[in-house]
Amino acid sequence: MAISAADVKALRDKTGAGMMDCKKALTETDGDIEKAVKLLREKGAAIAEKKGGRATNDGIIETYIHAGSKLGVMVEINCETDFVAKTDDFKQMARDIAMQIAAANPVAVSRDDISEEMIAKEREIYTQQAKNEGKPEKIIDRFVDGKLNKFFQESVLMEQSFVKDPKKNIKELMTDTIAKLGENMSVRRFVRFQLGEDV
Repeated sequence: MAISAADVKALRDKTGAGMMDCKKALTETDGDIEKAVKLLREKGAAIAEKKGGRATNDGIIETYIHAGSKLGVMVEINCETDFVAKTDDFKQMARDIAMQIAAANPVAVSRDDISEEMIAKEREIYTQQAKNEGKPEKIIDRFVDGKLNKFFQESVLMEQSFVKDPKKNIKELMTDTIAKLGENMSVRRFVRFQLGEDV
């Protein structure tokens, strides 16, 4: 099947992937743009995993101040080179992540950053909820694990649904950008200020 230049351009506009990658994805999916998008995203995840061990010593600090100036965020996002840190795609991702932090108020970047004390406290609360709801003893652990996973999805930045596109989480947003720009990236730290609240 012949792949038209218009289809390649449409896929490139949707994904930001290179022309040859777009053409190859369209060829592999018989010209189906939606399947090609999915294929490129899957390949992007593989590319991101390969780059995952590389050092991220450059980057930017992005800020976001919400309308009314009562809420603000500072986030440090790292990449491998100054060249990538200056690209529009990297800066847009950083702005999106700063806005995500303002909107969704995560408690940590990843699960590893949540203290054992906080996890134990959450586990205790969910165990008590299960007992209060009369759950059988044999399913309490599964109930608690399910609740804890939901807590992580709501409270951990990398696992939160992206406010601008709830079909993907922040890890997937970063994976797409890593695949597009070809460098490893990470969120190092963030702080969220709300007027009248202690940090």
